[in-house]
Amino acid sequence: MFQESLLGVGCGIQVPLVASDLRVTDTTMESCASLPQDLNTETNPLGMGEAKERNLCTVQGTADNKTESSPCYLLTVRVIRARNLHRTDALSQSDCYVTLWMPTASAEKFWTKTINNCKDPVWNETFYYRIQSQVKNVLELGVYDKDDVTRDDHLFTVRFDVAKLPLGERVLLYFKSDPQRKEELEVEFRLENISDPSETIVTNGVLVSRKVCCLEVQVDEKRTEKKRKPSSWKDISLTVKGSHEETQDLTLASDPIIRPSCPNKFHYVKYKQPALDVSLPKQKPYYSFRSCSYNTKPDSPNVALNSLPTGEKVTIVEDKKFDLYVKATDCSEDLDVRLGFDLCTEEQDFLCKRKKYVAAALKKVLQLEEDLRDNEIPVVAIMTTGGGMRSLTTTYGSLLGLQKLNAIDCAMYLTGLSGTTWTMANLYRDADWSQKDLSGKIDEARKHATKCKMGSFAMERMKYYNKQLCQRKQEGHRTSSIDLWGLIVEYLLHDGKDNHKLSDQRQAVDQGQNPLPIYLAINVKDNYSTLDFKEWLEFTPYEVGLMKYGAFIRSEDFGSEFFMGRLMKRLPESRICYLEGMWSSLFSLNLLYIWNLSHTSEDFWHRWTRDRVNDIEEEPVLPMRSYEQKTQVFTPAGPLSRALRGAITERTSVAQYHSFLKGLQLHNDYLENDKFCRWKDTVLDTSPNQLTETAEYLSLVDTGFFINTSCPPLLRPERKVDVILHLNYSAGSQILPLDQSCKYYSEQGIPFPKVALSEEERKNLKECYLLTMPRLQELLYCYFSH
Repeated sequence: MFQESLLGVGCGIQVPLVASDLRVTDTTMESCASLPQDLNTETNPLGMGEAKERNLCTVQGTADNKTESSPCYLLTVRVIRARNLHRTDALSQSDCYVTLWMPTASAEKFWTKTINNCKDPVWNETFYYRIQSQVKNVLELGVYDKDDVTRDDHLFTVRFDVAKLPLGERVLLYFKSDPQRKEELEVEFRLENISDPSETIVTNGVLVSRKVCCLEVQVDEKRTEKKRKPSSWKDISLTVKGSHEETQDLTLASDPIIRPSCPNKFHYVKYKQPALDVSLPKQKPYYSFRSCSYNTKPDSPNVALNSLPTGEKVTIVEDKKFDLYVKATDCSEDLDVRLGFDLCTEEQDFLCKRKKYVAAALKKVLQLEEDLRDNEIPVVAIMTTGGGMRSLTTTYGSLLGLQKLNAIDCAMYLTGLSGTTWTMANLYRDADWSQKDLSGKIDEARKHATKCKMGSFAMERMKYYNKQLCQRKQEGHRTSSIDLWGLIVEYLLHDGKDNHKLSDQRQAVDQGQNPLPIYLAINVKDNYSTLDFKEWLEFTPYEVGLMKYGAFIRSEDFGSEFFMGRLMKRLPESRICYLEGMWSSLFSLNLLYIWNLSHTSEDFWHRWTRDRVNDIEEEPVLPMRSYEQKTQVFTPAGPLSRALRGAITERTSVAQYHSFLKGLQLHNDYLENDKFCRWKDTVLDTSPNQLTETAEYLSLVDTGFFINTSCPPLLRPERKVDVILHLNYSAGSQILPLDQSCKYYSEQGIPFPKVALSEEERKNLKECYLLTMPRLQELLYCYFSH
């Protein structure tokens, strides 16, 4: 993004950093003299002409995801003026400026100059963005009142979907933030073609992975007669905003040598207007800057990375003591994140192998005379609920009963959350657990369940916890009390250290000998209640994935660092005890969760816990297509409301893991995607700049903080589950989790049986219910009360 000011005298325009990359076709960028300067100039707001056709994409790939050649556009934004801004200072009018933020096009937030003591400020400043046409680009225009003493007052923010703009036309829009006060922001837009080659992207219709480059930065220190003292060592700070690494430091050693040091690497999106900022040591040596786009400040050169020739070494700083050079190369287009909603190849292979066990078991249980054909074999799943040690023990008992009925071999899947994951993790340490008598494992579990719990707080154990947490932190993982809880669970369930990992469970399913285990957690967000924001995250021995986005990684890579779908830094796979702590994270509660235990709704708190976001219509109204979003105005809450919101939504602790969605962007049509809409249940789903793909970390908690169910992975259409055996281990109401599930799936439009029980029947529950779905895919739901 670059900017030009139109208020200065004359027509001189500073050459933008990315000017060499932007070649406009069909229409060209006018000089400042030809752009409308007079606010009274009549500007046709809609262009009054036919919009030019947008460039078409060249598409290739599979049904699961596509590789497209997609054009970029040049977006011009002229912030003209505001009218009738309300005052926040008692003694004067507002001192206002406007910020512009569009993270899909630039990592930086830009702002206009400040107009002092004026309710009708005029800025008339122009900004430029290079945008990817297949990405959902939402520009946020924030209006602030500058304050020299306290934090600047945030008046409001307009969120505008750039996809509304016609191509090749100038559009003047008025955003009315407060119609009663006639408060409005006047902005002019223009969207134009760029003649540069199209960008190659990979997309599954929800997420988009863009082209990534790697920048190597290296310093060559020259030999000197004097050896520098350690106190004279100097750091060179390197920053590429929006890159995976963001900022790195180079230290000039005390004993410089001629051979080059190991280069520092930055991974960045090629067409996101990247720049390298270099902060040199604060001294007065002779610096010589080489030929490339740069800022000529002697202690802070700035390099536009798209101006660098690909694959060539370019010296950007020459000094008496060192040289600094860079080299930019294109990264591989192969992704380490699987973008797609279909089942992974390993799970499909498992299903083929598992069918022979299921077919044989069903023939025996149902006493069939003939073998079942492949298309006659139903997909049966065993679904468990959480409940700490209670669910641990009852899961063992339920599975033993099913084993005696030869029913375990009838199941394709076994799902769990919270305490049932402890049972599942223990069972899948044995590659053939379902083929053996479970009585022995139950005896072992009984021994651990009844042993003294105080031993988990013995001094030797505390030292062990500290050592393990320090090691985990050194490996690159974030640690919290959830990890400590995982180590306590390890002590409660085992005699010693458990080195078992999730990926090790593949040996228990590779031949189809056991049902495929699926563990469940939810991803949450700070300052939002679980009801307002939660995203389902499933774990299998093969993959870990966010169901809503269709993004999956290998289970051994969970916790590693990713950027734009590529694996940047592989961290050691977490031991299963840390995952067990996260799946059953009792430390993740907040005040709203306690409120919901005794109330069926948190509507009372919404005025404090939800953002004040309203849909508005810009003037003149632009024609909308189905995939375009309505313009929104966000009004920030006051300090008291912010404090109250933080107090009632703050969780005591969450498990944080590096997000494998980092850097990925949402597709322009993501809200039209059926797979996304199936799980679209958060208040931020229509706010792409605030969704999970922009977060550095996933914040994971026990699914029971929302609904005590592990059913969602079984309702993915790709799994084609026919029968679900629901084993309920909840405390309190035995029908509540089922009622909550039915209500949730009904709101989501997901086929699911309905519960039709009278008040009398609810008071006298049976042990088992059979729920069916007429005229839909046959889904039998068995409910057990314990």
